[in-house]
Amino acid sequence: MEFLAETLRLEGRGDHARFPLCPRCDKVNGDHRCKDCLGGGELLCGECMAEAHCQLPFHKVERWTGSNFERTSLKKLGVRIQLGHWHGPERRCSVPTPATDDDFVIIDVHGIHEVGLDYCGCGRGGSMTVQLLRAGLWAATTTSPKTAATFAVLNHYQLLSYESKCSVLDFYQALARETDNIRFKRDKERYSSFLLMTKEWRHCRMLKRAGRGHDPAGIENMQPGECALLCPACPHPGKNLPLDWEAAADDKQFLYALFLAMDANFRLKRKDISSEEKDPGLCRGWAFFCEVEKYMTHVKKNWKQTQERSRCVAHDAVDKPDREARGTASSGVGAVDCARHNMKRPNAVGDLQLGERYLNMDYMFFASIVGSPLVRFFVSYDIACQWHINIWNRMVAYQDETITIDGRGKFMTFLVPKFHLPAHIEECNLTFSFNLTWDVGRTDGEAPERGWANANPLANHTKEMGPGARRDTLDDHWNDWNWKKIVALAYTMHRKTETAVPEMVKTRQALADLEESLDAQAVEEWTQMAETWEANVRAPNPFETQRKDQHLAKVRADLALEAAKREAEKKENEGAVRGEMHITELLGMGLQLEDQHKLRRKIFAWIALQTKFFPGLENVRELEDHTRARIAETQPIPGMSVSDIKLWMPSGVGAVEVQLTAEVQLHEYRLRVGQAHEALHEIRRLLLVRTHMYKGKDRHARGVAANTRSGDKIAALNAHIRRAAAQYRAAWRALQALGRALKRNEWEWTLLDLKEDDIRGLPQSRFGDPDRQKKKKRKKAKVQQPERPLSWIWISRGEKEEPGDQAAMNEAVRIEWAKTRARAMRWKEEVDLLEECYIHATSPVFSSTFR
Repeated sequence: MEFLAETLRLEGRGDHARFPLCPRCDKVNGDHRCKDCLGGGELLCGECMAEAHCQLPFHKVERWTGSNFERTSLKKLGVRIQLGHWHGPERRCSVPTPATDDDFVIIDVHGIHEVGLDYCGCGRGGSMTVQLLRAGLWAATTTSPKTAATFAVLNHYQLLSYESKCSVLDFYQALARETDNIRFKRDKERYSSFLLMTKEWRHCRMLKRAGRGHDPAGIENMQPGECALLCPACPHPGKNLPLDWEAAADDKQFLYALFLAMDANFRLKRKDISSEEKDPGLCRGWAFFCEVEKYMTHVKKNWKQTQERSRCVAHDAVDKPDREARGTASSGVGAVDCARHNMKRPNAVGDLQLGERYLNMDYMFFASIVGSPLVRFFVSYDIACQWHINIWNRMVAYQDETITIDGRGKFMTFLVPKFHLPAHIEECNLTFSFNLTWDVGRTDGEAPERGWANANPLANHTKEMGPGARRDTLDDHWNDWNWKKIVALAYTMHRKTETAVPEMVKTRQALADLEESLDAQAVEEWTQMAETWEANVRAPNPFETQRKDQHLAKVRADLALEAAKREAEKKENEGAVRGEMHITELLGMGLQLEDQHKLRRKIFAWIALQTKFFPGLENVRELEDHTRARIAETQPIPGMSVSDIKLWMPSGVGAVEVQLTAEVQLHEYRLRVGQAHEALHEIRRLLLVRTHMYKGKDRHARGVAANTRSGDKIAALNAHIRRAAAQYRAAWRALQALGRALKRNEWEWTLLDLKEDDIRGLPQSRFGDPDRQKKKKRKKAKVQQPERPLSWIWISRGEKEEPGDQAAMNEAVRIEWAKTRARAMRWKEEVDLLEECYIHATSPVFSSTFR
């Protein structure tokens, strides 16, 4: 209540009601107060108020009418802004001013003000624009300006836009309401002038910070990307690398490698309004966007380029590059970032016209590294498995000197970001993994995603801009993004080092403990196998099981070959193809989504494809949605999960009226058999690894820390076992339905109902007791518990291996050893990279040339 009372007190005269005289002159009544001065409740006479605000012409003043305060202005009290030059240390030019303006508007952080303004009349003060600039006022035009903005308000808006992503209109409307919250709509006539001034301000600030004001040639000598802030922790030959960096040993070359990450953003669209002729922009390829004329020449010249069909899962970026682009001049942007430090690369951003096409992403990639003398490159892209295949052939075909590089002597490793990798096929998970690739440390390749999260709020107003204004705005924001990353680099690297060093020690010890419990000869053989694969990826992969059986990948490959053969022989059933997709591809994608259930957008895209093959499901889904909505009206459902979306695979549509052919059911039947075998194989492999972990824990774990660490690993392994079991049970239930429909039961011989008690390791007499069944102890006598029978999952029914095959045990342990070794190597590399990045970032040569 006290706060409310004092707030209301400021609406009136307070103590001045009893002492009405002006406290400064003590001659006449004080009837004016300033809302912006500290202690704004003080009432002064008009003459004293004007004298006190000669150097504060933008404060808001009110006058007491006898019953209330009303808005007035310092201009009415006689305050004028005197421009000109200083005659001496204490006074301005006193020459009479023939040039005056009583209708001048200045936009300031306190609002929008009409002021009286006098220009210098001695001839030495410069032009009107120069006089305004020297007073800290940015003129809206160079010809008889009538509007200006203070440097303070332009800087305030720029910082506010960095953090809140507010538009110029929103900020201006706030200033107008600050000026007059009742009639603020009338002040919109100065919005266009303020918009122009903000564009000019941000551009000139960028040029100033890039050092262009000290170049005798000015902006005419600007080179592409010169205004972009560079990442000081990345390698820059001639700036932060030793002179002999090219002569470094092979095992140290990765310290001077460039880590790049590519991605596209479809939130940053631009509507099909304005044009390059009307709005060319101020920054002509000097920061992050490619030089637009050269880039669009490349796009138009190669527009008819065809892309290879994806050999991995159906990536939208590869198979469906025509994302929603109707009504847009740009469907999004593509960019190349520094993968380890999350900073935008110069000249590595460009507009996308029709989705994420290779011709766009190729240009940005090559433009970001053209002219670089570096030798090693690690390139992260969520479709790198497909995009990299013919990249050098495409570069030659472009015949564009802007992006042509000499690939001789350069070594590039293409990888898939860690978050995106699980959605790829098994081969990609083994070949393009950051975790399994040497010399990459703990890089995750997801840098662009973090940058998009910061830039996406800009989409609300940049989509309405012209092409040039949008590029200038995004360039300015990405420069600020890089600046904040640079300022925080010391803290970030310190925090990462505090994490990396203990993890390096811990993973080294884990590898040593594991190898101590293994046969020395086996470790030597596996090490040789791993090193051979690291030197040649075509060699046997130590992370890959050689015992495929009839797993899902093999079944999918067989179905694809059969479909291709039928198509070549013109025997393809018309109902099995929709567009360029075969029914087997749809079912394979469905099995993946059923297992993942985390990619909502991909699930809905798959559902749209499914209804083309099975139109009857559209009614079923509409009924589901209606029922769910009706239940939600009476009993709200708290946050429906993606996993609640029913996919309605052919094996699950028996209860609804959907026409299915026996051929479609047979396709899913074969896929489900492969899925069940694969899941069963994974369960067996994980149980064998758990056996080995238990044995290692019993033999080597000593103390609370070691036992806790081992327990955490075993708990994580148990979670993987439960997921594999759930996958097997889903496949088994589907086979029950399909088996009845197709009248096939041969699968029942090898694939039985998996109960919880069936998920146990081999008995102790074979390879130890993985389930750690403690024998009951009695006080008077010890009773030997009978050994449990071998679980059916270990009994070979038509498969090659014998029950408890030693080869299976060795392979499972080999894969676990390879993963443990990879973890230890990645953390060691991470520590080395962090140390080298610190040396890069603190190089005195780079500091002197860094912009």
